[in-house]
Amino acid sequence: MNDGTSDGTSDGVDDGVDDGTNDGRDGGGSGLALDGVELRHLRGFLAVAEERSFTHAADRLRIGQPALTRTVRALETALGARLLDRTTRRVELTEAGRRLYDDLAPLLPRLAAALRSPAGPAVLRLGFASLLPAACTALTADFEAATGAGVRLVRRDSPLAGLERGASDVVVLRGDVPRDAGLRTLLLLHEPRVAALPRTPAGTAAGTPAGTAGRTGPGGRAVPRTSGHGTGLAAADAAAVRAVARRRVLDWAELAELPLVVNTVTGSTRPELWPEGRRPQLACTAGNFDEWLEAVAAGHGVGVAPETVAQRHTHPGIRYVRLKNAPPVPVHLALPARNAHPLAERYAELAASRTRPAQP
Repeated sequence: MNDGTSDGTSDGVDDGVDDGTNDGRDGGGSGLALDGVELRHLRGFLAVAEERSFTHAADRLRIGQPALTRTVRALETALGARLLDRTTRRVELTEAGRRLYDDLAPLLPRLAAALRSPAGPAVLRLGFASLLPAACTALTADFEAATGAGVRLVRRDSPLAGLERGASDVVVLRGDVPRDAGLRTLLLLHEPRVAALPRTPAGTAAGTPAGTAGRTGPGGRAVPRTSGHGTGLAAADAAAVRAVARRRVLDWAELAELPLVVNTVTGSTRPELWPEGRRPQLACTAGNFDEWLEAVAAGHGVGVAPETVAQRHTHPGIRYVRLKNAPPVPVHLALPARNAHPLAERYAELAASRTRPAQP
C-alpha cells in the first residue's frame, strides 16, 4: 500500500486509489452507505485537502482529475455533508471538511504503515518543506547502506514538514524549531542568508499596479501592503525598494528600512530576527515558497531566503543579493521526542555521528 505521503513518487504498490470508474455504481448509484466508504475515498479527499487543487491532487495520486472529482463527491454523498468549497481558482475546506481532515491526517499514514506486509521492505519517510541540504545526500546513502532500508522523500508545505500529521518519520527543518513542538532536534549545519529583490520594483513602468490590496488574501495568498489611499505599496516603501534594486550587496540592518515579504508557514525569516524597535515592516505574507517567490517578483517587497534554497529556485523576476552581517539559518534534523520510528532513531544516530567533532 502506498501511504500517500510522497511528493509524486510511487513505491510501485497499488494503494487502492483506482481510476474512479466504480464511483458511479457505489451504493447502487444512489450514494454510498456509511459502511461503504473505502480507503480510496479518504485518500482522495485527503490529497485534495492538502493540495487545495484537484489537478495537483490527481497528479499526486496518479489518477485522472474527473475520477478524483467523482471519488470526493461519493464521499460527500456518503457522509451527507459538503467537505470542499470549489471555485474556478481555488478549493477550500468547509468546516465539516476541516474537522474530517484533522481526524484523518494523522490516522491514514499510521493505517498504511500497519497494513504493510511485515515481510516487505522497510522505508523511512524523510520530510522537508523546500529543499534538502546537500549534506542529506551522503547521510541518506550511509543510512541505506547501514540498514538496508529505503528512504522515501516527503515534501509538505507545513511548519514541521508533515511530522505533525504523521506523514513523515523524521524531517529537515530550517529556522528555529518551536520548543513546545514535542521534538528532539539535532543541528546539522548553518546556511547563509541572501536577499531577494524584484528586478522590476513597484512604481516602475512594469511594476505593481496601483490599487492592489494590502493584506493577506483568501487562502493565505500573498498580497502587498498598501498606502492609506489604496494606491499599491506605500510611496515611501516603493521608493525604498527602488533605491536598492540594483545593489549587489546589502547589510542586514538595511533591510529594517524595507517592506518585507514573509513565508509564514515554512520560511525561516521573521521581523523578530531584527532588534526590537528596528524591524522591517511586514509587506505581505505567503503560505508557501512559490507564493513567496511570486510576491517578491511582483514587487510587493523584498525577501530573505537561505542561500542554498535561492541557488536552486531561480526566477526571471528576482535578483538574489549577498547579505552582510545576516544571522545564518540553522538547519535541524527533527523527530518525535517520544515513540519515534526506530528507523528515524537510526537516521538521527548516523547524523549525530557525522556532525560530532572528531576526538583528538
